[in-house]
Amino acid sequence: MEISENGFVFSDDKSLLDINVIHRYLSKESYWAKNIPFETVKKSIENSLCFGIYQNAKQVGFARWVTDCATFAWLCDVYVETDYRGLGLSKKLMSFMIFHPDLKGLRSYRLGTLDAHGLYKQFGFKPVKNPERLMAIVVENPYDAD
Repeated sequence: MEISENGFVFSDDKSLLDINVIHRYLSKESYWAKNIPFETVKKSIENSLCFGIYQNAKQVGFARWVTDCATFAWLCDVYVETDYRGLGLSKKLMSFMIFHPDLKGLRSYRLGTLDAHGLYKQFGFKPVKNPERLMAIVVENPYDAD
């Protein structure tokens, strides 16, 4: 799938992704994946439903869904490059992704965010109803050098 709007292209074509750009952002600028190894980013992309935002073939945004395409999807690694924020690109990306055929009819769509609750609420996300039922194994700072 691909759409164009206001000089930007939104696509689910993995061959367009610039893994070096994605790795740079995640490892240097994100709060959730600081110092993530390149091979980890590459493997995560290979095993996810991915979306890119491009202007003149330059990657300016990214998001991926970890999903079985039948019951569950977890949205992660969502970003828009700093110079391109405030243009509505994250809203357009969410609109593009949420209607993707591989994500229709799922039982659960999930995500975690520190600061973008307002964006995701616009697309139906809300706090987890019964958080006491959820459990996790979380490795703090897994990519930090010892």
